[in-house]
Amino acid sequence: MDLKYLVREPATITEKTPLLILLHGYGSNENDLFSFAPTLPEDWLIVSFRAPFNTAYEGFSWYDIDLVNVENRIDLPQARKSLDMILENIMKITNLYGLTENKTHIAGFSQGGILSYALALQNPQLFSKVACLSCYLEEKLVDPVVKDKKKLEHLRFFVSHGTDDAVIPVEWARKAAEILYDLSCYFSFREYMSGHGVNQKNYMDLMEFFKK
Repeated sequence: MDLKYLVREPATITEKTPLLILLHGYGSNENDLFSFAPTLPEDWLIVSFRAPFNTAYEGFSWYDIDLVNVENRIDLPQARKSLDMILENIMKITNLYGLTENKTHIAGFSQGGILSYALALQNPQLFSKVACLSCYLEEKLVDPVVKDKKKLEHLRFFVSHGTDDAVIPVEWARKAAEILYDLSCYFSFREYMSGHGVNQKNYMDLMEFFKK
């Protein structure tokens, strides 16, 4: 299945042009994180995907959520289907633009960040920089996780969370950082005085992470 997406193309595209994939959160759409584009590196190809499933209200989701069911909070079959679709569409875009020697980065907010963890830790050879915003690492989804430190050592994670997040507790983000530490991954973990969102300082730090 082809995912709908927004794209910002750089003036010149070569086989080495960096690709950044953006994954929005539950109930949102491809316009959300695409708003980052004006302050991202001008020579990057930026693609913001729309999730495949409709939500009960407005917007789209990567999978259904059941907040009442603590043991099975997420619809795993749907989430795994979304992971497969994202990988398939990344490959299509890579081939479309002839990106044979490039680096691919990924950034996700909330539900999109949960998928970003899973994509990077299961397919580390495909990614470079990984930004996980206001989310957590869903261990049921990251199974099996690649534990070969040699395969993970090139990854760079940026993990951020609001201390007053009422949707995903900051403790869950801290646990994700502990898992990254146990895997010997390189990561930056930052907390901000905010709720479930990206405040100005968080945004500035994220842009600095991508420009390094």
